[in-house]
Amino acid sequence: MLLEIKHATVYYEKSMALDDVSLKVAEGEVVTIIGANGAGKSTLMRAISALVPLTSGEIWFLGQRIDRIPTHETVRRGIGHIPEDRKLFPYLTVISNLKLGASLRKDKGGINRDIDEIFERFPILDERRNQLAGTLSGGQQQMLAIARGLMARPKLLLMDEPSLGLAPLMIDEVGRVIQYINERGVSVLLVEQNVSLAFRISTRGYALQVGRVVFKGNVEQLKSPETIRKAYLGG
Repeated sequence: MLLEIKHATVYYEKSMALDDVSLKVAEGEVVTIIGANGAGKSTLMRAISALVPLTSGEIWFLGQRIDRIPTHETVRRGIGHIPEDRKLFPYLTVISNLKLGASLRKDKGGINRDIDEIFERFPILDERRNQLAGTLSGGQQQMLAIARGLMARPKLLLMDEPSLGLAPLMIDEVGRVIQYINERGVSVLLVEQNVSLAFRISTRGYALQVGRVVFKGNVEQLKSPETIRKAYLGG
């Protein structure tokens, strides 16, 4: 198993954000997490990346426990994280942002080859390689955030709301990019409010409601009206 979360609980001061959450991602999978705002989806992603500590429970990656290691070590071990707000460096160029994504790597030749491959896959970024990231459109910034995440050569990519605020045509492009990433052998754990996109590209999924897993199963089961109602309305 690539990623295994066992009974994860997270408190923010006295407020519970995650309550006994267990989840698995196998190699080669695209797994989606759905749920209303405040369900704990982003907290779960941040816990995997060691950005927030577990109150209890365990997180295992490639057979090793990782919930007690620093964030940079999760990256070194093969976990990439594209947060909801992208966290680009707006006053640096596109190419500088890409190079920062590879900051833990030492293989200069491999880094340059990966940049060339990214520019081939994302020609709009090639056109704007010397443009400041903060001056890109929302869709272009999302492409850059994804591309920067790939520069670390992750085995697992955490993607938090990649379609948020994007136009429909760009949402379709995000879906194609996720499929491209997965075809390259990268597993994906996806948090996505756009359930149409999530269901189209995922194999399995989980529904969170108020910090708890209320459903897990394949996509056909996940998109049943009863599961959607439970995840978003608490029904």
